[in-house]
Amino acid sequence: QVQLVESGGGLVQPGGSLRLSCAASGRIFSINVMGWYRQAPGKQREWVATITSGGRTNYVDSVKGRFTISRDNAKNTVNLQMNSLKPEDTAVYYCKADIKSTDWAPRYDYWGQGTQVTVSS
Repeated sequence: QVQLVESGGGLVQPGGSLRLSCAASGRIFSINVMGWYRQAPGKQREWVATITSGGRTNYVDSVKGRFTISRDNAKNTVNLQMNSLKPEDTAVYYCKADIKSTDWAPRYDYWGQGTQVTVSS
């Protein structure tokens, strides 16, 4: 009923940039927090950045000053602009959204399918 679809991953050289996008669709009444997570090979999934419906942002220390999260509430989308990419940023990136499908439904965390980001020369 609710889908999150990411796009924008790929291969980039160290120091380069990528922009990830995630669109939520389906039965959506409201979206609270939207965010990005990543999982590198052999590691646990980690939080990268989040943004509230009011625009408040938070970042993991390792990406502060390099990544920027933004959202369009009218389009139910969230973006992650990644600059000055490093090899250690290589991971599958997932978006997550805290969504109410109806006024009376509880909030539920929905995840996208993930998009691969590879930083390598």
